[in-house]
Amino acid sequence: MPVKLLKPKRFEDPRGWFVETYNQRRYVELGVDVEFRQDNHSLSRPVGVIRGLHFQAPPYAQAKLVRCIRGRIWDVAVDIRAGSPTYGGHVSAELTADNGHQLFVPAGFAHGFVTLEPDTEVEYKVNAFYDRDSEGGLIWNDPTLALPWPLPPGGPVVSDKDLLLPGLAEFRSPFAYDGVPLEPLQE
Repeated sequence: MPVKLLKPKRFEDPRGWFVETYNQRRYVELGVDVEFRQDNHSLSRPVGVIRGLHFQAPPYAQAKLVRCIRGRIWDVAVDIRAGSPTYGGHVSAELTADNGHQLFVPAGFAHGFVTLEPDTEVEYKVNAFYDRDSEGGLIWNDPTLALPWPLPPGGPVVSDKDLLLPGLAEFRSPFAYDGVPLEPLQE
């Protein structure tokens, strides 16, 4: 399955708006055919909080459906499927509470984001339960990846745990290429 940028339709009137943030039948039609098992929610207080680049290895690999419900994030998915012609490549999108966009990140991609506003909240669905022994990641500032993080002047806020993650050169991927190359997101 490819990484997809999804734009759920909002129905607006003088009261505000209503949106279906997930409809299994509709998402299957859009190519997102996974059974979600867990919802996660994070609050990042300062601007510049980086969460990621994270994944869970098989057999607990996770596909994610990410949305920002307050504030703004720059969201990124990095191809870490061994043998992929786009290995180490990435796609990114700005997800905001205002635009309501969602990023679908299939298994085989490292995922991360940086907050662009204070008190940003992110929710995401995953299709496999959390398994501590299967968690992994890549260091956010790996020069091989050269991700164009939009950072504040004071630099990022990164957890001690995430600062210990390896770079792509030291990483041995547990994911196999599935024949679907990473493509630019459809805007």
